[in-house]
Amino acid sequence: MKPDLISDIKKYVNYLLVPLEDLYYHHYEHALSVMQRAVYLGKKEWCSDEDIQLLTIASLFHDTGFVIQYDDNEIFWAKIAQNYLRTILFDEEKISIIQNIILATKLDSKPQNLLEEIIKDADMDNLWREDFFDVGEKLKREREIMKNIKIKDPDWHHASLDVIQWYTFYTHTQISERSDTLRKNTEKLQRQVETQS
Repeated sequence: MKPDLISDIKKYVNYLLVPLEDLYYHHYEHALSVMQRAVYLGKKEWCSDEDIQLLTIASLFHDTGFVIQYDDNEIFWAKIAQNYLRTILFDEEKISIIQNIILATKLDSKPQNLLEEIIKDADMDNLWREDFFDVGEKLKREREIMKNIKIKDPDWHHASLDVIQWYTFYTHTQISERSDTLRKNTEKLQRQVETQS
C-alpha cells in the first residue's frame, strides 16, 4: 500500500469540497475534525492500526456526496470513496467496510459494529463540545443558503434540542468524556427554548 495514501486522500477530498463555498458546516475542516476524533476514539477503544486506517479513510470521505447534491446524498459518499479507492487498487473487502462505515454517519442509521459506532460518535461530536452553539450557527447558515429559506431562531433551537436529546453516545470514551458538556449544552438549549416560547 502507498505510504502516503492518507495524504493523497486528504488532497483529493480538499479538492472536492473547497469549491463548495456555501457549505459553512459540511466543509473540508469538518472532514478533518471527524477524522481526528475518529482516530482518537479508535485508539481509546483499542482498535487495530488497520481499523484506524479504515476509520481515517471513511471519515475523510464521509461528506463528499455534497458535491453532487445537498439532500439525500448519503449513497454518493460511499460511491465516491469506492471509485477513488478502486483507482488505486485498494482491497475490495476493505472498500466495502469503508462504505459501511461511511453510511453509518447517516443521521437515522444504527451502527452495526464498533467502527460504525466510532464514526457515528465522531461525526456527531460537535453536539457535545463547547463550540456547539458556534458550529450550530454555521450549520443553520448553510441550510438557509442551500435551501433558500430563512430559519427562525426558535425553530432552530427546538430542532437542535430534539437532536441533542434524541442522539445516544455509543462508545465508552464518548460517554465518559462528553457527558458533562452534553448536559450543559442541553440545559442552555432548554433555557433558550423556554425564553422564546
